[in-house]
Amino acid sequence: MEQSSLMQATMAALPLILALVLLVGFKVAAKHAMPAVFAVMILVAVSYWGMEASYLAAAIVEGLFIALDILYIVFGAILLLVTLKYSGGLSSIRRHFTGISCDRRVQIIIIAWLFGCFIEGASGFGTPAAIVAPLLVAIGFPALSAVVLGLMIQSTPVTFGSLGTPIVVGLSNGLVTGFADETAKQSFLLAATVEIGLIHAIIGTFMPWLMIVISIYLFGKPEDRRKALTIAPFALFSGLSFTLPYLLTAVYLGPEFPSLVGAMAGLLIVITAVRLRFLLPRDNWDFRAKDQWPGFWSGKMAVDEPRDGGKQVGILKAWLPYLLVSVLLVLTRKQDLPIGAVLKEVKITWPDVFNTSISPSSAPLYLPGTILIIAAIFAVLLHRMPARRFVFAIKESFFTVVVAGFVLLFTVPLVRIYINSGINAQGLRSMPIVLADWAAGVFGGIWAFIAPAVGAGGAFIAGSNTVSNLMLAEFQYTVAARLGLSAVLVVALQAVGAAAGNMIAIHNVVAASAAVGLSGKEGLILRKTIIPTLYYLIFAGLLGALLSK
Repeated sequence: MEQSSLMQATMAALPLILALVLLVGFKVAAKHAMPAVFAVMILVAVSYWGMEASYLAAAIVEGLFIALDILYIVFGAILLLVTLKYSGGLSSIRRHFTGISCDRRVQIIIIAWLFGCFIEGASGFGTPAAIVAPLLVAIGFPALSAVVLGLMIQSTPVTFGSLGTPIVVGLSNGLVTGFADETAKQSFLLAATVEIGLIHAIIGTFMPWLMIVISIYLFGKPEDRRKALTIAPFALFSGLSFTLPYLLTAVYLGPEFPSLVGAMAGLLIVITAVRLRFLLPRDNWDFRAKDQWPGFWSGKMAVDEPRDGGKQVGILKAWLPYLLVSVLLVLTRKQDLPIGAVLKEVKITWPDVFNTSISPSSAPLYLPGTILIIAAIFAVLLHRMPARRFVFAIKESFFTVVVAGFVLLFTVPLVRIYINSGINAQGLRSMPIVLADWAAGVFGGIWAFIAPAVGAGGAFIAGSNTVSNLMLAEFQYTVAARLGLSAVLVVALQAVGAAAGNMIAIHNVVAASAAVGLSGKEGLILRKTIIPTLYYLIFAGLLGALLSK
C-alpha cells in the first residue's frame, strides 16, 4: 500500500516537476514548456488515472473558459493603461508619484504594496499584478522588477481578497463535514479568520521591506545595498500601517474587509508620513540609467508618450479612471448590494459538457475586465481623447494579450484536468488530494509546519487561494483531527499558505508577464518570486508550529 501511495504521488507530481524543470531549470519559455507539460498531463490522466475522454475534454473546455476570463482581465488592465498613455493622463500620474517621492523605495510601498493591496481587497483573482505591474513600468520601473513586485502583492492581502472570497466561498464550501449546523461552521470560520489575520499580520508587516530588499539586490548597484537598511524603519512602519488595521478588521468585522480597510488606512497614514518626512532616510534610491539595463529587464510593452504629443491632463482627471475602477469593484463585490448579483445573471455557460457533471460558465459583465474597459472609455470621454488614439490603444492592448493567450490556453486547461482527475475509472482520488495525502503520511509529525506548503501547492496548481481552499480545506481539517491538532489553526495555515502560493502560480506568472510585455521570461520570474514565497511559507510554518504547542 505504501509503495502504491508513493507511486500515485509520483505520477501526480510528474507534470508539476516537469513544469519546474523546464521553466526554472532549463529556462524554457512558457510558450514552449506548457504545451509539453499539457501533453504529459493528458498522458498521466488517461494512462494512470483512467480519466474518461468525455471528462478529460470537459475539463479542457472548463479551462478554456477560465483562460479567456483571465485574458479579458489582462486586456482591460492594459487597455486602461495604454489609453491613459495616449490621452496624456499617464504623464500626469508619473509627475504625481514623483511629486510624492522620487525615491523608488517609497514608490514601491505606496504603489506596489498599498495600492496593490487595495485592488486585491476589492477584486482579487490576479487583478493587482495586471494593474500595478504596468503602472510601475509606466513610471520608470524595469518590466522584470515590476512583474516581480506585482506578484509579491499576491500574498498578505489575498486571503481576504475580493471581499473575503477565499474564506466566504473557498473555506466555507471546502469544509463539508464535522459541524453540527451552519452556525457551528460560521463560528469556526470566524475563529479561523482571526488566526489567519494574526499570522498574515506578523509575516506581512515585513513584506514591504522585503519588496524593497529584493528590488535593490536584484536591480540595484552593489553599492546601493546599504540603502535597504536605511529605509527599513520606514518600511516596517508602512507594513504596520497596513497590518494593524487589517488584523483589527479581521477580528471585529470578519473576512470581507481586512485587505480593503488595511490598504485604505495604510495609504492615508503612509502618504501623510511621506509629506512630513517621518522616518524617511536622507538618502535616495533609483534604478541605474535605462541605457545600462540588461536587455532581459525590459518588456515589449511601450509606455513612452506618443510622439505627436498629448495635452496636459490634470492629476485628478488622470487618476479618476483608476478611482472609478476601485469604486466599481467595491460596489459590485459587496454582497449586500444587488449590483453584483445582477451582473452575474448575464452568463455564457455550457451545461453538462459532453454529458458530464462539468458545467463551465463565465459572467463577463461581473469580471474586472469589464470594469477596466468602462474606465478606459470613461478616460477617453473625460480627457477628450481623439477616437483614432483609442483605436491605437485597443490594437496595442490586443496584440500584447495575444502572446499570453497562447500559453494560458494550455496552462489553465492543464490545471482543470488536474483538479477534475478525481472522476476516473480507477477509483483514485484527485491528483492534488493524492499528493496532499502522501505528504500527511510522511510529514504528520510536523504537520503544523508543513500545512502552509500544502496550501501553497494547491495555489501553485490552481492559481487561486479560493480554489486551493476548496480542494484542500476538508483534507487539512481531517488531518488535524487525525493528529490531534487544532483544526482552526491548521485550516488557517492552509489559507495563509494558499495566499503565498499565488506568487508562484504559473498562470498568474504568465498573466503578469504578459501585462508588461515579458512573455517568455516566466522561468526567470519564478526564480525571483520563489524567494518571497519561501520566506512566507517558512515563517508561516514556524508560527504554526509555535501556536500548535
